[in-house]
Amino acid sequence: NVSSCQISDAYNAISKRSGTVQSIKPINNQKVWGSIYTAETDSDDWGTSALAIEMANAGDILFFKVNGEDKAIWGELASTCARDNGIKATVIYGSARDLDALLYMDFPVFASNFCPNAGYPLGLGSLNEPIEVEDMKINPGDFFFGDESGIVVIPQELFAQVMAQTLLVKIKESAIIEDISSGKTLAEIVGLK
Repeated sequence: NVSSCQISDAYNAISKRSGTVQSIKPINNQKVWGSIYTAETDSDDWGTSALAIEMANAGDILFFKVNGEDKAIWGELASTCARDNGIKATVIYGSARDLDALLYMDFPVFASNFCPNAGYPLGLGSLNEPIEVEDMKINPGDFFFGDESGIVVIPQELFAQVMAQTLLVKIKESAIIEDISSGKTLAEIVGLK
């Protein structure tokens, strides 16, 4: 019962990093969390998506780094197959397509762009190896959280510490909301007035 904002605040308090990739946005506004399975490919190669679906474990979240943005590597068929194979969600630093279907599917998708065209089933990308997105290193097994506000990636080794800090953030915010309900202003609560 937390948000990406609270997790990002907690991670920032520990590491002085936000854990966010600003360009990746929710496609269908669903909340999801879990362990990352990474993939990297070129935008003309949706075949790597099909291979990632086959190789990832049930419960994983697929995180794609896509080089180039002129074609989509993910859409309705991939989402249907991934969901049926137990994959929890897909995150794409690149383009998705078939928004007419993705918007209403019970399968969370996050992407930095969308377009109608796709490439080919080449299968030339890499699977489950470290990737780098916007100066953030993402490793297989890192923790992912996504919701309506965006996404947060937490290194596996900091997961327990960040979750404990997230609880403290949530408790503090709940107290602030109570203070606002009792008549205090936000400026008063944070000491600006």
